Amino acid sequence: MRKLFTSESVTEGHPDKLCDYISDSILDSYLSKDKHARVACETVAGKGEIVVTGEITSTADVDIEKVVREVIKEIGYFGKDVDIDYKTCKIHINMSKQSPDIAQGVDSSLEEKEGENIKSEGAGDQGIMFGFACDETDELMPLTISLAHKLSRKLAEVRKQKIIDYLGADGKVQVTVEYDDNKPVRVDTIVVSTQHKPEIDLDTIKKDIKEKVINQIVPKELLDEKTKYFINPTGRFVIGGPLGDSGLTGRKIIVDTYGGYSRHGGGAFSGKDPTKVDRSAAYMARHIAKNVVANGYAKKCEIQFAYSIGVAKPVSVYVDTFGTNTIPEEEIVQKISEKFDLTPRGIINYLDLQRPIYRETTNYGHFGKENLSWEKIIKF
Repeated sequence: MRKLFTSESVTEGHPDKLCDYISDSILDSYLSKDKHARVACETVAGKGEIVVTGEITSTADVDIEKVVREVIKEIGYFGKDVDIDYKTCKIHINMSKQSPDIAQGVDSSLEEKEGENIKSEGAGDQGIMFGFACDETDELMPLTISLAHKLSRKLAEVRKQKIIDYLGADGKVQVTVEYDDNKPVRVDTIVVSTQHKPEIDLDTIKKDIKEKVINQIVPKELLDEKTKYFINPTGRFVIGGPLGDSGLTGRKIIVDTYGGYSRHGGGAFSGKDPTKVDRSAAYMARHIAKNVVANGYAKKCEIQFAYSIGVAKPVSVYVDTFGTNTIPEEEIVQKISEKFDLTPRGIINYLDLQRPIYRETTNYGHFGKENLSWEKIIKF
């Protein structure tokens, strides 16, 4: 049976990703000075203004406004007339400390309070987290999101290296892959929308994007005469960033994970320190799912964890291999319970998460980047 599946990615200049990057940059700034910092930082961007809000409890002193302006400059917008200007934009900071009601559940778990021999913080909130892996690509990610991320990253690369010197920072990519019997066989459609300088005509943009972006990334054997290309389909994309659309931390969660190919839990990642299981447990779930596939126990694996606020151990662990498993799923669950400490402290220590590593995760997906600790392949 043949069917189509689509995933999207966005560039680092997309207004939502700008906000994610600001939030993760603030988080890294605190962790670089205080590895025990509790950070839940969210950013809103729109019409030349940035609002940073949330809760931070830390011994560190961080110049948040300076971090924000440096991020905007690093991304590289045109200026206030078409997106945002790092020098002149207004920045509003509204921060408080973590609620003591939450802190008392995080500082020590319910199990520890009741005398169990568990030395871990409790989960910072209730929630469900998913991890996924499949054998469609070398990085064990779905092909659709893998290609979308590589294309959006290439858009940024040709802009920054001035290979295409008229591009702006804002952009989006969408890739549709045709599957035959659940195996990817060809790319059906590629959509690229990229910000550009006003004097550049559409034909030039189409030609350059196809030659210098798409053809450099998508394997030739996946393209054919029926592949459809929609490059700046509205015809013009000059105004972008927070001037074209508002931005908000945590609004691109499907871009951050598996492109819709697997389920996503209730929480976003960016701006949250690793005591927030929304982030850390999702990373651990990806690590385990990837290693289920890498160790040959299945060709495709989805894992779900669920936590209760103030409780260290997950209340449930769920494994689905979609009928591709080579050993019983019950055995996989047993291997997970024997190998991994799934308490917040266990995850933080195992993945070494109290480090300023989160800016690396923000753009082009939190998974499939081999330098990150949760992507390491192990034997278990």
